Amino acid sequence: MAQAILALGANIGDPTRQITDAITAIAAHPAIKLVKASTVIVTPPWGKTDQNDFHNAAVSIETSLTPEALLEACLTIEESLGRIRVEKWGPRLIDIDLIAYNHLELETETLTIPHPYAHERDFVLVPVREIAPDVAQWLVERGQTKP
Repeated sequence: MAQAILALGANIGDPTRQITDAITAIAAHPAIKLVKASTVIVTPPWGKTDQNDFHNAAVSIETSLTPEALLEACLTIEESLGRIRVEKWGPRLIDIDLIAYNHLELETETLTIPHPYAHERDFVLVPVREIAPDVAQWLVERGQTKP
């Protein structure tokens, strides 16, 4: 089983409830085992700043899915919870990002691991530090050494 970190965020509707619903859906997936979930934190928006604050959390999971299949599962869960992609970094009902997968470094047309901005986003690092401090440290170190 691979170990992975997912980051969750929401800022419209009932963000904490949507994060809870997403974690429930993640845990219900037959190829995913929920290991640990962080508390929910509230942070200002990043990138596009003229919107509501975000509620954020992270989960540590074990999975038999490949990184690409895990990404697809996350997108399916987002869609099942009502996510419609309108604008980059814009308001959202739920966002589930694949942040890390077995300390793998991978770049394809649809997926980059570790997440390319994780090391500079406190709304990712704070929840990840809570559940997997070693992964948070790896993300920071990896981000600092990228060309």
